[in-house]
Amino acid sequence: MKKGVMMASVIGLMSLNACKNNGTDVNAPAFAERTSFTASRQYPEGIAYAPSLNQFVVTSLTQGKVGTVDLNGNYADLFTDAGLISTQGVKVYNGKIYVCNAAQAVADKATTQLVGKTAGLFVYDISSRQIERRTDLAALLPAAQHLANDVAIDGQGVAYVTDSFSPVVYRVGSDGAASILVNNPILGVPTGQFGLNGIVFHPNNYLIVVVASTGKLYKIDLANSNSITEVSGFAPVTGGDGMVLINDDLYVVNNRNQVTQLRGANNWATASVVKTDAAGYDQATTNTVVNGQVYTINARIGEIGSATSPASLTSSAYSIQRFK
Repeated sequence: MKKGVMMASVIGLMSLNACKNNGTDVNAPAFAERTSFTASRQYPEGIAYAPSLNQFVVTSLTQGKVGTVDLNGNYADLFTDAGLISTQGVKVYNGKIYVCNAAQAVADKATTQLVGKTAGLFVYDISSRQIERRTDLAALLPAAQHLANDVAIDGQGVAYVTDSFSPVVYRVGSDGAASILVNNPILGVPTGQFGLNGIVFHPNNYLIVVVASTGKLYKIDLANSNSITEVSGFAPVTGGDGMVLINDDLYVVNNRNQVTQLRGANNWATASVVKTDAAGYDQATTNTVVNGQVYTINARIGEIGSATSPASLTSSAYSIQRFK
């Protein structure tokens, strides 16, 4: 076997293992088609599945913390951290929880100095319940506007983070060293619109990202100088938010009220819509995979956009919906 082929095989195997660590666990409990839970003022924008806990992990736009939801819909705080302002996207990999940190104006701990200027990646150890590292991504572009939104992790533990206020994807090595992977106007949107959002890592060594306001998907080829190409062949998934990848099917939460299943072709040069599930989604944001099934968080995200202050956000009832 040639060296290049061997390396590609190793990367693919590692990436598949990474996907398993992120939720495709055959020993996972059988969650209901809909799991309702109560968490005071949580507004849980991000969701992941932690195999070692057999529970969902959810974030909080308002309180900057991470909690769990079990099979019976019981919520409990897992991590609180003074440095977390608005916890956004979250992933579980190799016994650790990766959390995107931003600062939205409706967060309890937000200040005028932090809002629109915060982008970070925090990593916690599940077993010890301790913080491993905090990586400041905004410091890489101090003059820009920032909102760290979502994170994907490859088979070597490298994390990739999207920024919704700058056309940037960050790379954070397994040692915590941060750099700018891409900074390209093609990924940008006019001021006031929401830009980069969901992101996934494909075992063939590229990223797929969605720009929320346009619904366009872009492929970032890590093996080809991080070249960026638009994925064609389908109507834009406007309002595109969280995404998960199962084989070559991408499940995109979009328009806050549905999940669209897209199937890639030609190594994700193109894609087509397989189906859209619009039943049971209300103000939805992101999704995760448990034992090959997709689960999406109904986060009441619409209330965030219309809120006038943290005190005006009082909802406590949320749900997790399974794709049908």
